[in-house]
Amino acid sequence: MSVSVFIDGAAGTTGLEIAQRLAERSEFALITLDDEQRKQDRARAQAINDADVVILCLPDDAARVAVAMIANARTCVIDASTAHRVAPGWTYGFPELIGRDAVAAAKRVSNPGCYPTGFLALVAPLVHAGLLPADWPYTVNAVSGFSGGGKALIARFEAEPDIAFRSYGLGLDHKHLAEMQQFAGLKHVPLFAPAVIPAYRGMVVEVPLPLAAMPGAAMPSAAAPDALRGALTRFFADAPLVRVHQESPAELLLQAAMPAWDGLDLYVFGAADGAQARLIAVLDNLGKGASGAAVQTLNLMSGLEETAGLRV
Repeated sequence: MSVSVFIDGAAGTTGLEIAQRLAERSEFALITLDDEQRKQDRARAQAINDADVVILCLPDDAARVAVAMIANARTCVIDASTAHRVAPGWTYGFPELIGRDAVAAAKRVSNPGCYPTGFLALVAPLVHAGLLPADWPYTVNAVSGFSGGGKALIARFEAEPDIAFRSYGLGLDHKHLAEMQQFAGLKHVPLFAPAVIPAYRGMVVEVPLPLAAMPGAAMPSAAAPDALRGALTRFFADAPLVRVHQESPAELLLQAAMPAWDGLDLYVFGAADGAQARLIAVLDNLGKGASGAAVQTLNLMSGLEETAGLRV
């Protein structure tokens, strides 16, 4: 018997990509509303309560309203907004960190943010292993394709082709910070420097590490980067969507025409003396950073292979 799914916010970028990944999959039956019905709370509430799983691709306040519409104990929720990522009673939808069984058994799952997905994959396992200190002011430098900004930013980049780089979050209060700190187990809020580039999709997240100055970090030596890489390799050994690269290429590239992809690539670069390292994650902000992560969670909640329907 198929699992009924309603994507609330199906006309948005994330919702459309989720629907594409679910297309022609017999395990799921999509509940759809026409343009007029999507504007009616009564119709949306009916669809939400009819669904086995509702996936929310909405602004934060609208996502909270949608959850409040649930009037039964059966409907499960995957929320792609920021609204519930650190909320009590919600499971963080990063199976590789939280555990597949925890995600599969949850009724309320909050999809990770795209930037936190890269940051947490790099930092959380190393902090938990004791190779990096929890009491350190980490810096995160990242660039993303403009699709991560939704329809308004997509339209702006398409209308203004001379934009080469857009730095934002300059108020230092980005909405992703809470989940970065909480799920990495950090004492200090990271210093986050995000930017958008003229590519539709794709993302690079970097965490620079001054190992020689970090108390409690892996001992600064030529072997330090190898120790970090080895710990990440062991941590993600059974994660089919995560690849820890053993090589150190001379450069990393994002292509303007990057195809949709649901994986996550991790790299460790180190100075010859081990005094410094750069942790870098490469992913698709619409894949493992959004829609692909939601489908991975949906698969697990439905008792299916976690990579089913994903682009790996």
